[in-house]
Amino acid sequence: MESLAESMREQPAMPRFEDGSVNLRELIRRLAEDVVNAIMDAEADQLCSEGANSRNGYRERNLVTCVGDITMRIPKLRSGSFFPEDVVERYQRVDRAVVSAVAEMYATGTSTRKVQRIAEKLGISRLSKDQVSAMARDLDADVAELMGRDLADARTPYLWLDATYVKCRREGRVASTAVVTAIGCDEGGWRRVLGLSVVDTESYDSWLGFLRRIKGRGVQGVQLVTSDAHKGLVGAIEEVFQGASWQRCAVHLMRDCMRETGSRQLKKRVGRIMSPAFRAKDAATARAMYHAACDMLRECCPKAADVAEEAEPDALAYLAFPPSHWKRLRTNNVQERANREIKRRSRVVQVFPSEKSLERLVGAVMCEQDEQWSASRYFAYDKIQELYDEKRRRKEPAAPARPAADLAEAARKMILASLELAEKVDAA
Repeated sequence: MESLAESMREQPAMPRFEDGSVNLRELIRRLAEDVVNAIMDAEADQLCSEGANSRNGYRERNLVTCVGDITMRIPKLRSGSFFPEDVVERYQRVDRAVVSAVAEMYATGTSTRKVQRIAEKLGISRLSKDQVSAMARDLDADVAELMGRDLADARTPYLWLDATYVKCRREGRVASTAVVTAIGCDEGGWRRVLGLSVVDTESYDSWLGFLRRIKGRGVQGVQLVTSDAHKGLVGAIEEVFQGASWQRCAVHLMRDCMRETGSRQLKKRVGRIMSPAFRAKDAATARAMYHAACDMLRECCPKAADVAEEAEPDALAYLAFPPSHWKRLRTNNVQERANREIKRRSRVVQVFPSEKSLERLVGAVMCEQDEQWSASRYFAYDKIQELYDEKRRRKEPAAPARPAADLAEAARKMILASLELAEKVDAA
């Protein structure tokens, strides 16, 4: 690399900051520029060996890299053309490392303007918000793979569904747009993102189309679906996943009951009355505590009691499954956590310019979630197998039945004890 050595001798003094310290980023940028140009010179000289061709000057081309802008001096030949495709792709003005970094920043919720400012601090002189948006499209391939992958390789007994709302520009106006997502747990105990979609609003038709697409990709063996009580969603679940139970999210149910109250103090009491029923360790106690909670709600808030009584079959659907699964089946917490991450990342954008850009960001978030979930099981393998091990189920001894009156009295005492403890905590 004699040309590189000569180039280094011609370089000015070591680049330094105003305080005298060495500017390593500028030094690396210069070295990268010199090395790339030296490699292209050597390749062009090889093509011109033995008089087969000859050099005819250079054409300059700017390339944005992670260490700053470098000027590539691409050799020109008198016959034919030379292009270093192993260094940079044709018509590409940004290095792949920068594209990946910008896409990652976009996926973590960094706005295009902030990415532009970060790029300027790294020595990248020209990187407009339109270029940042274009580079963020590098995420599209990952999102398309996530939304199109085959789901028929394993049964998916548990499914969680939910929607969150984000502002998006549609047809020239800003509107609240629903982002619907589906998360499943397969028979090996692994969580997976099954699908996502951007729709105008939550409706029976939008949920029906979304669930049909998921089922068409191979989702099978669904035994329980957990969600809130949106009528359109519930109707779509019943039609697409016939034979599956529906679990009404316990947290959403308690919120619905609390909305029927008229004061903050009463709202707190309603929540504290209902909460212990979902922490019972066996099915009989859980049902007794639920009935006791409904009776206590009837005394302080009849409207909340009506909501709870009507929801009982769906609120306690999780009791038909292995007890070790109850904690993760009775609520939609797995979806709520994913929605919080979507909200956190989308908050910096405020208003998405299009549905495609919204789908790209949400897809990137869900791709990241799916990758994180692949590192650990949601249910241990032996625990998830309890769902399919009918022989072990039949061999398990049934708990001795308690008289209904005794069970009801014990349930009421447990709820009162929980209320008393909560009041002591508040007083402390």
